[in-house]
Amino acid sequence: MKLILAIVNKDDANMVSGALLEQGFFATKLATTGGFLKVGNTTFLIGVDERDVDRALECIKLHASKRTQAVPEVSSYSAMEMMPTTIQVTVGGATIFVLDVDRFEKY
Repeated sequence: MKLILAIVNKDDANMVSGALLEQGFFATKLATTGGFLKVGNTTFLIGVDERDVDRALECIKLHASKRTQAVPEVSSYSAMEMMPTTIQVTVGGATIFVLDVDRFEKY
């Protein structure tokens, strides 16, 4: 058995959750916050049989899309306007860990 920890942007969480459920996977959702942009994420805890790992990962990959977003660059300001400049960063997608499970019990 494996445990998938999937950290997904909050904007993609409902799509990922619905797709996982549609494929027969059950997940626990945790509200989490990223350290870089300090924006909301959802961390999914998904217990699966080893043979189903690739199918679950593909489901997440299809519904957690990467995109670019403009964010303020706090360390530099335009000298003429005293307004912060922005930089483009990639957000979304998923960060996934697949862990071995030594024991699983459900009561």
